[in-house]
Amino acid sequence: MIQVLRKQFIRSVALAALVVLSGCSTFNRDWKAAAANPNPANSIEGRWEGRWLSDHNGHNGRLRALIRRLDNGQYETRFHAKYGGILSFGMQVNLDVKPAGGLWQFSGQADLGKPYGVYRYEGKASGTNFFSTYKASFDHGTFQMTRPQP
Repeated sequence: MIQVLRKQFIRSVALAALVVLSGCSTFNRDWKAAAANPNPANSIEGRWEGRWLSDHNGHNGRLRALIRRLDNGQYETRFHAKYGGILSFGMQVNLDVKPAGGLWQFSGQADLGKPYGVYRYEGKASGTNFFSTYKASFDHGTFQMTRPQP
């Protein structure tokens, strides 16, 4: 019985690692490809990088995002976060974006499933700075990013 449970555990860990690594490699490939296109000056589209910080427990790490405008007017935002320098996590949310006095205000939410729940995002961005709060049932914090250097 213990050997069966051990094999199931190893398979689960291997599958989880495969899912995480494949998502990471797709994001990294798209990140590099997006570097060839300059970030539009009058939009939040393009590449962003910075840090995330949990106000709940102080955890933090590197954060990157790729943002592109969708046909329905929303902005697909793919985040790629690092934790502890080695663990990574990707998430995607469609943001509703509105111009507001030379800035863009945005909000959106994504259901990341069990055990993470629904994350709600709200923030502002200029052509060079991106600030967002995030809230979930067990965590809340901030994302702060700028445009990456060429």
